[in-house]
Amino acid sequence: MFFLCNSKLKKTKALKMRTVEAFALSLLLLFLVKWANSDSKVSPIRDQFLSCMSTHSVSSFMNSKSLIHEPDSRLYTDLSQTVSQNYRFSSLNFSSEKPILIATPRTESEIQRSLLCSRKLGVQVRTKSGGHDYEGLSYLSSQSPFIVLDLINLRSIDINLREETAWVGAGASIGELYYKIAKASKIHGFPAGTCPSVGVGGHFSGGGFGAMMRKHGLAADNVVDARFVDANGRIYNGRREMGEDLFWAIRGGGAASFGVVTSWKVKLVRVPEKVTCFTRYLPFTQNMTKIVHRWQSIAATLEDNLFIRVIIYNSGGSVQATFQANYLGGIDKLIPLMNEKFPELGLRFQDCSEMSWIDSIMYFNWKRGQPLETLLDREQRYNDLYFKAKSDFVKNPIPETGLEGIWKRFHEVESPMMIMEPLGGRMYEIGETETPFPHRRGNLYNIQYMVKWRVKDIEEMEKYVRWMRLLYGYMRVYVSGSPRGAYLNYRDLDLGMNKAINCSFEDASLWGMRYFGSNFKRLAMVKGKIDPTNFFRNEQSVPPLIV
Repeated sequence: MFFLCNSKLKKTKALKMRTVEAFALSLLLLFLVKWANSDSKVSPIRDQFLSCMSTHSVSSFMNSKSLIHEPDSRLYTDLSQTVSQNYRFSSLNFSSEKPILIATPRTESEIQRSLLCSRKLGVQVRTKSGGHDYEGLSYLSSQSPFIVLDLINLRSIDINLREETAWVGAGASIGELYYKIAKASKIHGFPAGTCPSVGVGGHFSGGGFGAMMRKHGLAADNVVDARFVDANGRIYNGRREMGEDLFWAIRGGGAASFGVVTSWKVKLVRVPEKVTCFTRYLPFTQNMTKIVHRWQSIAATLEDNLFIRVIIYNSGGSVQATFQANYLGGIDKLIPLMNEKFPELGLRFQDCSEMSWIDSIMYFNWKRGQPLETLLDREQRYNDLYFKAKSDFVKNPIPETGLEGIWKRFHEVESPMMIMEPLGGRMYEIGETETPFPHRRGNLYNIQYMVKWRVKDIEEMEKYVRWMRLLYGYMRVYVSGSPRGAYLNYRDLDLGMNKAINCSFEDASLWGMRYFGSNFKRLAMVKGKIDPTNFFRNEQSVPPLIV
C-alpha cells in the first residue's frame, strides 16, 4: 500500500512540477516580450544620446568603449548589480526600468556633456558614487528613460599634510581615503563611517556617521570645499563660486538633489598614535537589559574621546548585545574612566586592545589582522542577501519594559539587528542649522534598524518588511516626534515618496521634515535657485521652492 501511495504521490508531484515549469516559462516569455518592447522604445533615445555625446569633439568620451556601457555589455550588468548595495531587494521593492546606459566619466567635461545631452533629450540622471543607497535611488528610477552616471573613475585622492587637508574624488570609497591617509601619516585621520566600501559622494552629502563623531562631528562637518556641476553643465570651481547657500546644502542635504559634486576637500583631524578598542558581548539576561538601559543615560555624556555603540541582534535564537568602543587614548586612561562612569559593563584590561587609528578602522569592520589593502576592496559580496532598514533618534532613555518589548520582537525573525550610536560631544556643539543635518543637541543616540533575509521571494520579502514596519510602529512612543527624526543615509521610502515630477514642497515635507527638520525649507529654496526646473530629481529629492 505504501508503495502504491508513494507512486501516486510521485506522479502528482511530477505533474505539479511540469505545471509550475510551464507557468514559469510563460512568465519568462511575457517578460522577454515586455523587455523587447521596452527596449525598442528606448533604443532611438539611446542612439540619440550616443550621437549627442559624439558631437563633443574636444572630449575623448566617445573614443573609448570603456566609458559608455549599454545594456548588452558585461560591464553594464556588473556596474548596475554587483556593485550596488541591496540591489536585489531594491529591484523587488521598487518598480524601475533599466537605465538606457551607464556612463563612467573620467573628467568634469565628460560629466558636463552627459548632463547637457540628458537634458536636451529629456533623459533622467541617477548619480552613483558607491552604490550603498538603501533604497537604490542612485541606480534605479521609476521615471524612464534614464542613465546612471557612475563616478567610479573619479577616485583621485590628494593628501596635503602641510594644510592638513585632502581633495577626494566623489567616486572614491571611504576605505580608499583611509588607506591614503594612513600611508601619508600616523597622526592624522578622518571622521567618517566604518564600512570601507561606502562611496564618499553619498556618505559626505548625507552627513556621515562614524566612530569619531563625538570628537570631531560628522564627515560633512569636516568638508571645507567642493567642486560641482549644475543642471546647465556649469562647473563651479569651489565654494567661492557656488556660494555659501549651495555649499551648505550639499553637506548633509543630499547632493543628488542639486547637481553633481565631482570632488570634496576635507579637513584631516589629529589622532593619537595609539587608540584603544574593546568589544564586550552580553548574553540575553535581565542584567543585559539593565546595562543597555544604563548605557542610554551615560553614552552621550562621556568625554568626547570615547565612543561606545551597542549592537543588538538575534544569535541562534537568543538576543544578545555587543558593546563596541573606540577610545582616542591608551588603556591606562580608559579603564579608570570606565570604572568611574560605566562600571556596570565590567570592562577588564584583557577586553581592550591598543592599536593605531587605521587599525581601529579594521577592527570596527571586523577585519583586524588582515592586510591594510583590504580597505581598497570595493566589491560587496552580498550574494543572496537582502535587507530592509529604518532609523530613529532617541531623546529620552527607553524604559526597561520598552527594551524588553524590543527583545521579544527580535525573537520573531531570524536576522534582526539594531545599532545604537551615541551623540554628544562635538555633535552637541554644532548648531542644528549649521548644516542640513539637524539631529544635534537634545538627541541621546541614533538607531539603525535592519532585518536581513536570503530567499528571493515576494512573500518572504513582505514577511520581513512587515515585521520591520511593526517594530517601527512599536518604537513610536520611545523616540523623537513632531516630526519623528530619520537619517538620510539610512534612506527609507516608507516615510514618503515624490509621486509626481513637479512634487510640491508641502507634499515632500512629509518625508523631508523627518530627515532635515526646519532645514528642509532652506534646502528647497536653494534647490529653487540652482535647479528651478527640477532636472535632478528622484523619489525622495528636494523639490524647488521659488520665492
